[in-house]
Amino acid sequence: MIELASWPLLSTLLSMPLLGALLASLWPRKVGAQWIALGSAVLTLLCSLLIVAAFDTQDSDFQLLDSVSWIPGVNIHYLVGVDGLSLLFLPATALLFCGAVVAGWRRHAPAADAAPPGVYFALLLLLEAATLGVFCALDSILFFCFWEFTLLPLYFLVSLWGLGAGRQAAAVRYFLVMLAGGVPLLFGILVLAFGHAELSGVLHFDLPTLLGTALPERTQYLVFLLLLAGFGVKVPLLPLHTWLPALAMGAPAAVTAVLVGLKLGAYGLIRFAIPLAPLAARELHWLLAGCGTVAILYGSVAALAQSNLRAVLAYASLSHVGLVVLGLASFSVSALQGALLQLLNFSVAAGGGFLVLAFLQRRSDSTDISQLGGVIHRMPLLSGFFLLFGLAGIGLPGTSGFPGELLIIVETLHSHTGAGLAALFAMVLAAAAFLSPFRQAFLGPLRNPDLATADDLLPRELVLLLLPTLLILAVGFYPLPILELLRPSAEAWVAALAGL
Repeated sequence: MIELASWPLLSTLLSMPLLGALLASLWPRKVGAQWIALGSAVLTLLCSLLIVAAFDTQDSDFQLLDSVSWIPGVNIHYLVGVDGLSLLFLPATALLFCGAVVAGWRRHAPAADAAPPGVYFALLLLLEAATLGVFCALDSILFFCFWEFTLLPLYFLVSLWGLGAGRQAAAVRYFLVMLAGGVPLLFGILVLAFGHAELSGVLHFDLPTLLGTALPERTQYLVFLLLLAGFGVKVPLLPLHTWLPALAMGAPAAVTAVLVGLKLGAYGLIRFAIPLAPLAARELHWLLAGCGTVAILYGSVAALAQSNLRAVLAYASLSHVGLVVLGLASFSVSALQGALLQLLNFSVAAGGGFLVLAFLQRRSDSTDISQLGGVIHRMPLLSGFFLLFGLAGIGLPGTSGFPGELLIIVETLHSHTGAGLAALFAMVLAAAAFLSPFRQAFLGPLRNPDLATADDLLPRELVLLLLPTLLILAVGFYPLPILELLRPSAEAWVAALAGL
């Protein structure tokens, strides 16, 4: 471990995109704002790698803590820290936002003409800061603030820089659905804190303290169901998924890469809902398994029926996050490792896939399968990257999607045999849902005249896609280092559930 623990690394990490957003919004020319945004995103990525280097992989406790009293009257703190469950989401998030910045260099939308040139990049960086805050926050109210703050930049990014006439409606629907989901989430946090106060005599909102108190059984059921509803909106679990297809089609592809690639709702279940109400979670394992199974099957079948590559990836994401939720229902170390590995894989594979679609749409002005065809003849590199990201998504051996899927399936077949068999069937459907549209859009004769003179990937785009490619192959062939990093925190998580 590198001795950096005395530095406020996490606060530095959160401040970098905030500072970059301020500078980008004030910069008078778009070109300068682009470079400011890229520099900020790269520095944030480097800082996240420093945090990984400073982390003690043998310690399951929260590390690199930074605490400041925020609202002392009710004992609310600015408290940030990481453990093995959250650590790797920091560089994954930072890498995705580097891609989103590069993919947005040539973004233009008439609806946003009146906006200052750097506002698009400022909003991206604000979204990055809020997303990183979700993974770092250890005070439940601070977590809720970061969670809700992700809504504002997303709303403006979609409504001003989105695609098609439906972008405004998609932005409004997303904003309202997420606000509605925040109600049970906040209510669950308050019930949790007041339940703790009844037992200890002191009101606390910080996660380490709340984890140390076992709430009464009835309170746990209420807390778990409220948090499941709040996080389920963003996972999303059926039938709370209605915002996803519209947003996937209406948002800029680079923004969709972040939105679909980073599953904040699933992280919320792992970090808050299950460990804070362990008795209720174990008793309601069938509910988690059922929600996961339905999402897996529905997402795979729906992806088969789509005629747009963006919609295919959006519904595939629903299937993949269902597999994660199904894995959580096993409450085992291996299943949790698999779920976390699957979330990390999907952030790279789905995020990379949407970035490729952003580059494709820039050249062809469409991601509709019927308007594509023969893309590989003009853009073999772009086509190859999209194929690799898709194969990682469906869990081909040798890619980063395989180890996580294998761990989840093995544990699920032991704990929920029927759900495990359904997941195996859905994996076959998911493979068909990707390979069929890939054949139609990328192989065969060239149908889109815009592609006849299109160039393959630019050098900056190629470099950007090489990073997730290396991760996919490295983790696919040798997942042991990541599994060992996850193990101490996963064992502590499962042990706490077993102790109830």
